[in-house]
Amino acid sequence: MPYVNIKITKDETPPEKKAELIQGVTQLPADLPGEKNPQTKVVVIEEVETDNWRIGGETVTARTKQGR
Repeated sequence: MPYVNIKITKDETPPEKKAELIQGVTQLPADLPGEKNPQTKVVVIEEVETDNWRIGGETVTARTKQGR
């Protein structure tokens, strides 16, 4: 049973977009040979505070404030 863990920054991502993401990721392994049952796939979205997510040593919070 494949397990997929997706980490995104905690922001204003609407539940509908998260559901679309989960649906798409769930279908990907089902499209591979030998993997036909998407009902056995587990997908988890973890939301990380932007102060705890860094790119190049800089927080996403700071990058967002700078428009990057």
